[in-house]
Amino acid sequence: MTTLSRYFHTLRHLKPVQFYGRLWFRLRNPKPGLEPGPARRAPGVWFVAAAREASMVGPARWRLASAELQLDQAGGWQFPEQPELTRYNLHYFDDLNALGASERRAWHRDLLDRWIVDNPPARGVGWAPYPTSLRMVNWIKAALSGFDLSDAATHSLAVQARQLERRLERHLLGNHLFANAKALVFAGCYFDGGEAGRWLATGLSIIDRELDEQILPDGGQFELSPMYHALAFEDLLDLINLAGAFAGVIAATTVARWREAAARMGAWLETMSHPDGEIAFFNDAAMGVAPTPAELVSYAARLGVSWKPRLTDLVHLSDSGYIRLQIGAAVLLVDVARVGPDYLPGHAHADTLSFELSLSGQRVLVNSGTSCYGTSPERLRQRGTAAHNTVIAGGLDSSEVWSGFRVARRAHPVGLKFQRGESSVTVECAHDGYCRDRRRLLHRREWRLTCDSLEIRDRLEGDPVDGQARFHLHPDIAIDPSGPRREAIPGVRIASVGQGLGVVASSWHPRLGETLPSRAIVCAVPANQWVGVRFAWHTVDAGVQINVGIATDCTIRSR
Repeated sequence: MTTLSRYFHTLRHLKPVQFYGRLWFRLRNPKPGLEPGPARRAPGVWFVAAAREASMVGPARWRLASAELQLDQAGGWQFPEQPELTRYNLHYFDDLNALGASERRAWHRDLLDRWIVDNPPARGVGWAPYPTSLRMVNWIKAALSGFDLSDAATHSLAVQARQLERRLERHLLGNHLFANAKALVFAGCYFDGGEAGRWLATGLSIIDRELDEQILPDGGQFELSPMYHALAFEDLLDLINLAGAFAGVIAATTVARWREAAARMGAWLETMSHPDGEIAFFNDAAMGVAPTPAELVSYAARLGVSWKPRLTDLVHLSDSGYIRLQIGAAVLLVDVARVGPDYLPGHAHADTLSFELSLSGQRVLVNSGTSCYGTSPERLRQRGTAAHNTVIAGGLDSSEVWSGFRVARRAHPVGLKFQRGESSVTVECAHDGYCRDRRRLLHRREWRLTCDSLEIRDRLEGDPVDGQARFHLHPDIAIDPSGPRREAIPGVRIASVGQGLGVVASSWHPRLGETLPSRAIVCAVPANQWVGVRFAWHTVDAGVQINVGIATDCTIRSR
């Protein structure tokens, strides 16, 4: 019955195309179109795009996530022993446009020639629609940046575009379908003639429909992951760049719409970044997958895309469900969001009412991050509530995450309130994620931020179920059990952890394939009682010292 319930609550949210489209995708296996490609269109000025970190470390050798792959190894380009995400990355050709790419052009030329020979059309993981989409865009971006594509590579691009056109991921929707459409627009602009015009029209029609669906009015990407938001922002900036390089091919009204959406996305990304310049970790998020926020902001500036800063003491991204509070040296990012689109929660974590805190530019309280995809127990643990700065009730996750990319019953935020004081900002919210199997149980939480403290108050209200609040520390945050010290304390240090609080082992995952040991402060949350934890800080010489204790006054001021 548990399994049936899980499937029911997962499948009932899906769109019809996610059922019949999957069947169509599996059954249809079109033959590749190998005829000569269309003539190339002459480009204008292409602005330098945002760059990622280099992934190639030698000729035909990559460092991808935690793996180093050498092409000479058995299995060629397929590497069946590697996770699918790593195998996909191998076929993206991101290094063509990465930092320092011009120094590796000889490697790139040999690699393109080898890929074409070793990966016959429509065979192998590299021809799946998603890696095909990213590879096509990377090859064309490199060509527009001055990289000389061979005749064989140009012909391969046309073959890839034909195959992609017949294998669009309409059953997956979301970022996959957007990437497919982007690749067809790139091919439709890069090539000329009737076939290219059809690619362009198909891609533009999908983007026109998906833009309003995927980019929310507050600028957030609808999957509510800062990492996937950054990727979508890059996609839109690339399309604006492409339209400028092939002036007149894409309608001015379409480009104006893209620019307006990109400006909203830039403001959102700025809001959801820490003072260290990197993204916050809500839902699937890791550094190094998308270009850094600084790279994307610089790219936007080169294209003339700008926005007014939103960084005040309180910014509420009402359509996405995130809040940024900033007082003095403290920046608090709060998740009062739904898990994501009902029909597409694959990148969601059970992190409702979690938060992250930075002090003086240093991350102090952090969510899990993401080191792996797939269906492993570790993937499930990283998506679970216990890996985030929130409350676990009765050992359950706040949203029923399962498998690698599935969510059954979901938490819904309710009762959001704000209160500004003379020197503080308070946010209150609750969620109903633990109201399952005839249980009535709300998790209520209050955050109160001042210039020198953060107080978090929790209550599990309803049926008598006990819980536990977890506060995960960044790996660089030291805990000094001896209490305050007189000598200089560099960085940020937890000087004392009060009675009633415990410390347990934890881990942080800032990049795919990376696990760093850390610790978490834990606090019992008895049923139907308010429990408060206060983080109070002050400057000590060159650093910041934090004392953590149970808050003795748990009266909610707005009640």
